[in-house]
Parts: sequence; structure tokens; C-alpha cells
Amino acid sequence: MNRVAVVTGAAGGIGHATARAFSEAGWRVVGVDRQPINEYTGLGHTVQVDIADPQSIEAIHEHVMAREGRLDALVNNAAVQNVKPIEQISQQDWAVTLQTNLLAPFLFIQRFLPALRESRGSVVNVASIHARATKPGFAVYATSKGALVALTQALAVELGPLVRVNAVIPAATDTPMLRAGFLGDLERMRRLGDYHPLGRIAQPEEVAAVILFLASPQASFMTGALVHVDGGIGVRLHDPVVAR
Repeated sequence: MNRVAVVTGAAGGIGHATARAFSEAGWRVVGVDRQPINEYTGLGHTVQVDIADPQSIEAIHEHVMAREGRLDALVNNAAVQNVKPIEQISQQDWAVTLQTNLLAPFLFIQRFLPALRESRGSVVNVASIHARATKPGFAVYATSKGALVALTQALAVELGPLVRVNAVIPAATDTPMLRAGFLGDLERMRRLGDYHPLGRIAQPEEVAAVILFLASPQASFMTGALVHVDGGIGVRLHDPVVAR
């Protein structure tokens, strides 16, 4: 019997690459997104809903259990990124961001917990470098991802030994969300890549490969792990003063 994975945010860059990676590894994949999802290679099907609506999570649970009867991995990837100076941040900005980036992952885990316990499955939360190191304008997004990291660690302690819970922490990744933020200015994106010790930003497939590993039996003794997929930028100082 094929293992089954649910991947949220499957229409986006990392989500789509993750759905494809799981599918090519022989998993049945249920892709979830509020946007139409382009078909990816292999097995599985898609559900178009907005996970910011808590009722949608119950609908997804019913769909998955009716179609598949099990769940082995849950990838909480869907997110919104609200970039504003603090003076412009509204309560609605907080509500939408926390509902999508934090509460929805929790509700997914809570609702699918019996199935995950039954399969001795795993959860992979997609956090962000902004959970650890951020910059102006990202207060709402960074807070939501920092809380997702804390949730990952808390649930790893609470749900072991039956369910593993880990997180990936990507830095800049070449996704439609990132490109939209740069308004098509590829030179600025190249300069962003230059700040990374590896000299470039990530490709979605590189993040997806780590997500697949964390969900697989090869990572069977990993839980509560925060795996940085950041090209080394998370350990690099950016002090402009250089010793001679």
C-alpha cells in the first residue's frame, strides 16, 4: 500500500516541488491550495480550498480519509507573507497571517492526529529563516514563523513516540512569492543570492528534497529538529566592518 501525504500550499513553488518529490518517490499525494493546482507527475489528487477557513480543514479530512483511508505525512507549507512597516500593520493583517501560518497547521495536526498515530506518521512544518533572523517590514511574518517553530518543538515532545514533528527553515527560495516581492528585478535577486555563502538562493526542489527526507523512514530518529536549508546565510554575520 502506498504511503499518503497531504501537502498544503501545493500550487506554490516549494509546495508544488514537494508534491512532485513525494509523488516521484511513490507516495500518494493530496495537494491542497486556495489557488488552482497545476497537475504534477504521479499519483494523487488535489483539493482547492482556503485553509484560513477552519471549516475547510474538516472538509479536507473527510476527503482524505474517504479517498485514501490513511495519512502518513502532513506537510504544512501554505503561508501568506505580509510585508509592511509597523505603522501600517493592522489587526486584520495579524489575523490573516496567524490564521494561515500558525493556527491552520495546528488544526491540521489536531484533526489528522488519529490517522497519523495509526500510521506512526510524521509532520513537516515549513518555517522560514525569518523565524531566527529577520529584517524591517517582516514583523508579522517573522512572528508567525517563530511561533510555528515553537509549535514544532512543543508537539514533538507531546506526540512522541507515535508521531514525529520536524521543521525545515528555508532562506530565500526561487518561488513565485519571492519573485513577486522583487517585481521582476532579477538583478536584485542575484544580489540577494550573493549574500549567501553558497552564492545563490535555493531552488524549490532543494527544499522539497529535505521535506521528503524528514517524512521518510530514513529520518526515523528525528523529531523536534529544525533543519536549515539556507545556503549558510543563517550563520553569516553582515557587519559592514571587515577586519584587515
